[in-house]
Amino acid sequence: MDAYDGILVDLSELNSSEYGSGEFEEDLEEVCDRTLSADFQRIFIPTVYGIFFVLGIVGNGLVVVVMGYQQKSRTMTDKYRLHLSVADLLFVLTLPFWAVDAVSSWYFGGFLCVAVHVIYTINLYSSVLILAFISLDRYLAVVRATNSQAPRRLLAERVIYVGVWLPAVILTVPDLVFAKAKDMETRTICQRIYPLGTSNIWTAVFRFQHIFVGFVIPGLIILTCYCIIISKLSQGSKGQLKRKALKTTVILILCFFGCWLPYCAGIFVDTLMRLNVISHSCGLEQSLDTWIFITEALAYFHCCLNPILYAFLGVKFKKSARSTFSTSQGSSLKMLAKKRVGLSSVSTESESSSFHSS
Repeated sequence: MDAYDGILVDLSELNSSEYGSGEFEEDLEEVCDRTLSADFQRIFIPTVYGIFFVLGIVGNGLVVVVMGYQQKSRTMTDKYRLHLSVADLLFVLTLPFWAVDAVSSWYFGGFLCVAVHVIYTINLYSSVLILAFISLDRYLAVVRATNSQAPRRLLAERVIYVGVWLPAVILTVPDLVFAKAKDMETRTICQRIYPLGTSNIWTAVFRFQHIFVGFVIPGLIILTCYCIIISKLSQGSKGQLKRKALKTTVILILCFFGCWLPYCAGIFVDTLMRLNVISHSCGLEQSLDTWIFITEALAYFHCCLNPILYAFLGVKFKKSARSTFSTSQGSSLKMLAKKRVGLSSVSTESESSSFHSS
């Protein structure tokens, strides 16, 4: 996708097409051979996306199931992580479409072309905005601990929809306008197709929106909150206990930015080159193509990290998971036994009480 610009397109074909010549190459005197990049994407992207799809479905599905079972005992941070897992679960459902597109062509029509772009955009912005909300929640819990429950509950249960999901949905408008399935000479592509002659400007605008709205602004919130938190923890006698409570959240944030920042750096440099702010060269263009292919896949790995970090670092989550599946198994055995003896079914609400003590 190349951040809205259709990186999964057969680049060698676009170089000779109407849209390819207007997309980025219209001002470039030198036409680079991108055959290697096209072959690379047909092998690398489907393999990696297939792995991410399996890991993302299993991991995020597990988080959603466990969190669904422990509704009454969820903490504020748990609620944010549930939102994050839902966003990631929706995102990984789009990966098979992009994998097929990378190997061959877009077979799924115009409606699904728009839909997968919309889901991509919603996940992109909602994920980092949720992490910003988590940092605000941690700030209130640690620095403003006195009487912080009410504002924290307001953020987690009300404001998150206005501050995360509403902006993410609004930012999908360009996808609704520009994303199209377009028949080319040898294949069908699915990407944002901008007006011929102004594509560089549109691309630059949306890429800078991606970088600043999706990273810089939330990143400043995250950095500010956690710097204040670290300062507060270094002063208190219970700082070590509080650091352990923050451990999983901090690692989640670091992993997110570790995955996405290389990709953002790549598209930033590529955009400056396309706008002739920095000098263009065929070697730089080919290097950026490869860099963006690899770092885009690395960026998508963040959709698998959330459940992985829960499994290895979240003691409470592991206990809840064991309790969830033991309760589910126990409920199934009881229902089977009752069927065999012809007894009436009994509510299993009491069985879920084990979550309240975990």
